[in-house]
Amino acid sequence: MAVLGIGVILPGVTVQHRQRLDLRQAARHAEDAGLDGVWHGDHLATGAPALDLTVALATAAAATSRIQVGASVFVPAIRPLAWAAKQIAGLRYVCGERLVLGVGSGGGPGQWAAAGVPYGERGPRTDTALELLPRLLAGERVRLPGEPGEPHVQLAPAVPMPPVWVGNASPAAIRRAARFGDGWFPSLIGVRQVAEGAARLAELAAAHDRPVPRIAVGATGAVGKEEDLPGRADIAAGIAGAYGRPVEEVMDLPLTGEPARVADRLAAYADAGVRDVVVGVAGGDWREQCDRLAEARALLQ
Repeated sequence: MAVLGIGVILPGVTVQHRQRLDLRQAARHAEDAGLDGVWHGDHLATGAPALDLTVALATAAAATSRIQVGASVFVPAIRPLAWAAKQIAGLRYVCGERLVLGVGSGGGPGQWAAAGVPYGERGPRTDTALELLPRLLAGERVRLPGEPGEPHVQLAPAVPMPPVWVGNASPAAIRRAARFGDGWFPSLIGVRQVAEGAARLAELAAAHDRPVPRIAVGATGAVGKEEDLPGRADIAAGIAGAYGRPVEEVMDLPLTGEPARVADRLAAYADAGVRDVVVGVAGGDWREQCDRLAEARALLQ
């Protein structure tokens, strides 16, 4: 079994306040615990308090020295393309080679309306972004879509393009990952679905004459004694409510139980071809959850 990288989603604003934990402390704790990455989502207007992704990741990078810093996931198409490129370039500049750029096209119609971008254009805009971002970050002069005349946008300083992990498990996302991505990054899917997607991903990557992208999975759970934490059924009910999925479909997805049990679950993903798992903490003390995830990680090695 290949070594499996384990990352954790940084605590949100509400958890930071409740547990008296800021992003600098959180990122350092995850690094000191031995985890492989800290990640943050990209949310504009959900009704819940959320920090800007670029601010959060830059803060995490400044407070650490080793750990991977990742976007889970950045939505370039909801922004003007040059501005999205500038944000990514700034992150790459301050994070260096530790930055991993998860990319998605979700967020719900309300967020796209708040940004003034038609929801129905999110797919083509995402494809255009993935096609042009490497050139923009390299400092090339680029003509943006819809702009007449000669290429006129040139950003500086030029930086290398970070690895791009394309989010979502949909057929469109798998096609996008095969065409543009260094990784495929679906969330909240089971081992069998990962294996099926991996086979399709390899087929499509070969058609584009590209290497098969790395596979990473987003997960959620609470590691430890179940009487002290939200149980699998409670977490599954939350997933079902948030994503409109049947409870029975998601019941096996939460990572729960003692570290040894979670390590077994993670090993099954690794056997299906997964190289990284990024875990959102679904309950308990965030620091303790990092420590228990690190225990599970150590059992895998």
